[in-house]
Amino acid sequence: MTDLRIVNYRAQRGARVGVIAGDEILDVAGLTGVPDDASIGNVMRGWDAALQRIREAVEGGRAAPRVPLDAARLLGPVRHGAAIYGAGANYYGHAREMAEHAGRPAPADPRTTGQRPWHFLKAPSTVVGDGAYVELPAAAEESLDWEVELAAIIGRAAKNVPVEEALGHVAGYTVANDLSARSLLWRAGLHDSSPFRADWVLHKNFDGASPLGPWLVPAAEIADPQDLGLGLKVNGHTMQSDRTSDMIFTLAEQIAHLSSHITLTPGDVILTGTPGGNAAVHGRFLHAGDVVEAWVEGIGTLTTHIAGDPRKEQQR
Repeated sequence: MTDLRIVNYRAQRGARVGVIAGDEILDVAGLTGVPDDASIGNVMRGWDAALQRIREAVEGGRAAPRVPLDAARLLGPVRHGAAIYGAGANYYGHAREMAEHAGRPAPADPRTTGQRPWHFLKAPSTVVGDGAYVELPAAAEESLDWEVELAAIIGRAAKNVPVEEALGHVAGYTVANDLSARSLLWRAGLHDSSPFRADWVLHKNFDGASPLGPWLVPAAEIADPQDLGLGLKVNGHTMQSDRTSDMIFTLAEQIAHLSSHITLTPGDVILTGTPGGNAAVHGRFLHAGDVVEAWVEGIGTLTTHIAGDPRKEQQR
């Protein structure tokens, strides 16, 4: 089976779907001869048939238009309008670390206290691709945090899916960096006990808050999403390093839980949580000029530039 790396990239004709071939991107619609395969939305909506067409075309050595990978602007591998569900506090190490940082006792294991996965929402308009330049959000200086995460993209609609069948609804995997503006989490003027004090919209949603990429790896090429190394570096220094086996609730459990309440549709994204080692623990947040590299074993490395020169972004 040919290893596939499916990308969503910017071409002269707009966003296009491609596959990585060495140091080049092959245009998927050119490979398959199906014009609809140019759109990531169309590919995701007809995932099984599209994946088969793409594999057959690649393995058959068909010719197609191509562009150099290092000259392409990569976009997030997600369709317009997709829902993005972010898992909160879903690594044991991260939960212990944050409790210690806040001076609280170690938390009880949520699995033993009857708790279930919980998620927040991120807007699809916050998605940027590999190599993007993200400006510091207003009022968030000295509070912009990083979070490497394994991201799963749904390929088959899921409603009331049992845990044992959940991974069969995943199209593929990519790397996420769930950027968070910590200073925007707490609303001013409200008591700590107020249920309205936390603002999960502003602190998780701003332009560029959801780097995804660099590409999508089909699910069949990841043997076990619960046994992958992942980590993150800032300016070359390791800040996070762990394995997905430290998740509190597995990806399959997250899919089953979400689908018991809402239908997951092709192209929807699940961010599965982040391990320990975020900015608050290290005592330093992201600043202008920082380069963030988030990686997941078997997938690749997602690079994000913080508050870079916007003229450079326009040239990409």
